[in-house]
Amino acid sequence: MSRPPRPTHPQTEEPDSSERLDPPAVETSLQADGPDLAEEETQDEAEEDAEAELELDFGELLDESEAQPTAIQSGAEIIKFHMKDCPTSPGVYRMIGATGEVLYVGKARNIRKRIASYTRPTGHSNRIARMISLTQSMIFVSTETETEALLLEANYIKQMKPRFNVLMRDDKSFPYILLSADHRAPQLVKHRGARNRKGDYFGPFANTWAVNHTLNALQRAFLLRSCSDSYFENRTRPCLQHQIKRCAGPCTNEITPQDYQILVDEARDFLTGKSMAVRQTLAKDMTVAAEHLEFERAARLRDRITALSSIQGSQGINPRNTEEADVFAIVEEAGHFCIEVFFFRTFQNWGNKAYFPRADRSLSAAEVLDSFLAQFYADKPPARLILLSQSIETKDLLAQALSVRSGHKIEIHIPQRGERRELVEHAEQNGKEALARKLSDQLTQERLLAALAQAFGLERKLRRIEVYDNSHIMGTHAVGGMIVAGAGGFMKAHYRTFNIKSTDITPGDDYGMMRELLHRRFLRLTKAEASTDPAQSPPSQSEDTADLDAFPARPDLILIDGGKGQFEAARSVLEELGIVDVELASIAKGPDRNAGREDFYLAGRPPFKLAPRDPALYFVQRLRDEAHRFAIGTHRARRKKDFTKNPLDEISGIGPMRKRALLHAFGTAKAIARASLADLEKVPGINAASAKLIFDHFNSKA
Repeated sequence: MSRPPRPTHPQTEEPDSSERLDPPAVETSLQADGPDLAEEETQDEAEEDAEAELELDFGELLDESEAQPTAIQSGAEIIKFHMKDCPTSPGVYRMIGATGEVLYVGKARNIRKRIASYTRPTGHSNRIARMISLTQSMIFVSTETETEALLLEANYIKQMKPRFNVLMRDDKSFPYILLSADHRAPQLVKHRGARNRKGDYFGPFANTWAVNHTLNALQRAFLLRSCSDSYFENRTRPCLQHQIKRCAGPCTNEITPQDYQILVDEARDFLTGKSMAVRQTLAKDMTVAAEHLEFERAARLRDRITALSSIQGSQGINPRNTEEADVFAIVEEAGHFCIEVFFFRTFQNWGNKAYFPRADRSLSAAEVLDSFLAQFYADKPPARLILLSQSIETKDLLAQALSVRSGHKIEIHIPQRGERRELVEHAEQNGKEALARKLSDQLTQERLLAALAQAFGLERKLRRIEVYDNSHIMGTHAVGGMIVAGAGGFMKAHYRTFNIKSTDITPGDDYGMMRELLHRRFLRLTKAEASTDPAQSPPSQSEDTADLDAFPARPDLILIDGGKGQFEAARSVLEELGIVDVELASIAKGPDRNAGREDFYLAGRPPFKLAPRDPALYFVQRLRDEAHRFAIGTHRARRKKDFTKNPLDEISGIGPMRKRALLHAFGTAKAIARASLADLEKVPGINAASAKLIFDHFNSKA
């Protein structure tokens, strides 16, 4: 790309509402700019003819728009107002709602032509019509090429998550295997995130299980170390990994550097596709060792060959003629989409993953796949070959954009026959099965929500349940946890933790902790809801056009892990904040803390129990146990962090690199505290100012 995109819209803030919504002022402004616009367009007659088909006479549109609903008419007028500043170059546009929310992000080869299509009085789908009605402002960013616009659009969608775009639900990075090259004894480890470390990266693997399984087999096959550099440098005898034959022991010179480098080269050859050559070499060495009666060495080589066979045997379907490819297949059922992705590297299947993007039902499968691909590769390196189950509109543009970014040619094909078509069909079959399981689980979850509402005597439909629990040891490292469940199961993206901050709470006061975390949670929710102008809220949606995937921010039911005291503490907080439309219940462990004999507390009802085999009881137990697991895990993580806290962490300006250098030089924090200023200055990477800072920190009390 020639240079980063530049914003061209001179005013990114929303115009004054009175200026936006006054039709005469808008019409006058547009008419005044009309001659300049026409003069600019006459420079290219072909472009003028193309735009004539899309652009409408603005005065005529104002007259006809009276037949449109008021909200759509208002949105169309706002879009027309912003068209006078709209560039004709490639770029990206954003449609902004009343609260500043980004409603939609789109790209276009000519932004003005694309925006003009939104000003038509009719012919819009329900999704587009609703998007237009909610639009209160627009922002434009021009780019040099349409390729840049495609990449910028994907970045904006991932960052802003507009409600009318197709959105990826799971955007975690994929794990890789890293063979490091920044140490005399290279390390073989799992890596996730930015690839800043020097070395060879192999992947992506579809999930953690796949990469862990492969790593375990590689350690047995090539005996490469997996320990950290600091652990490696401080070893005086081989660790357990060497004893169980998973490491050659380079830390204590159990193997020479030359022989260790041979193992590294063999591992690299295997991971780059030369697996047969590596196995043949090992088999030949095993035969030679056996002929020379070196049976222990022959046995070790046999075990390495067996480990390599386990890797290749666990890969599932392996292509014969496709060395490297990413395979995408999309399936649709009942308005839901599933995109199945397979990764093939070095003629091996490195796993698959199913995605369930959030998309409007009016979109076709090809449109969903098109938008998904740009977001998928926004932060991931593509394979040299991408296979799709169906053609997409931006196939050539996407291939060009990925080629520019990766530095080598990327091909996108829609195979019709042969092995490649078999790979796509295999992905389609897995996608159908994954979507069927997803819909079945969602139906089961909805039935459980309905059963729980019936068991608690609630008339409203339960869409969001929040469960609260806290964890501490005699009041230390006290944390609160909130887990969320809905029709899609446990909504882990909505989980929250609360560090108990109040100094007024007596250590170990569970009631006070519950009051604090509920007060903080609902005070923040109330403020967020108050910041939304009710006058600008969108009109109600019908069952057909509503976003069924939208998840409410306010819970329908709060479930507290505790007895009557916890229940009363929670109720007092809700009454204090004026929360009256949220149901509250608590679950207390029964006699002898036996599962199945729990007591439930609800407002206006005496304590009650559920039948031992009631599905609602099992559902509540799962919710309670998940909240307990989450709170305990958060508490343990905080406690572990404090246990491993280093006095150097308290010194501002001493980062990980300097901290590592100090520990390598002195061994412990106590030794650093006793060191003289002259000794600190001798440490590599520690300048005089840093040494003085460290010395003063440990000697200020003296």
